[in-house]
Amino acid sequence: MYANVTIAELWRPRAKVMARFYDAALIVSGSLLLALSAQLAIGFPVPISAQTFAVLLIGALLGPKRGAICVLAYLVEGATGLPVFAQGKAGLVVFLGPTGGYLIGFIAAAYIVGLLAKKGWDRRFLTTFLAMLIGSSVIYLFGVGWLSCLVGAKQALIAGLYPFVVGDILKALLAAMLLPAGWKLLERFDLPGAD
Repeated sequence: MYANVTIAELWRPRAKVMARFYDAALIVSGSLLLALSAQLAIGFPVPISAQTFAVLLIGALLGPKRGAICVLAYLVEGATGLPVFAQGKAGLVVFLGPTGGYLIGFIAAAYIVGLLAKKGWDRRFLTTFLAMLIGSSVIYLFGVGWLSCLVGAKQALIAGLYPFVVGDILKALLAAMLLPAGWKLLERFDLPGAD
């Protein structure tokens, strides 16, 4: 019924000016959600946070372009000095530290999950779960790759991958329950889809 759209596109206005305002509001709201989710963090050097869950949900809900732009806006906010990164950190120096690769990976992950959602992967439990695992893998690819440049491959896996796997599987399961349930609710109320 709702082919090639994300949930956010269902309510996107048709008028160009209103559509741009709507997109901007989604991007700003999403970047604020990322900033809040980053503060729910524990551990060092790479903290465990709700942020990866927020990144993947933003990608699925907003789609590839708006999702990636939302994450980019969040990164620009942090780079310019706003304390939006995990544990209130800010500045360009964060990109050179142990979490820099993960932050850059967020952009690619949001884009890829957004593409999968636009193709309908967020409609069923199994495909949503797989989309979230793919998104998490992209974040790990960037994050562990960069961390291994700083501390070596073995230590990067110990500090930047292994502690997060179980939590990310649980986050993927949660998303796999929430997103298809959201679509079923929308279909139940027969809301109009975007063109």
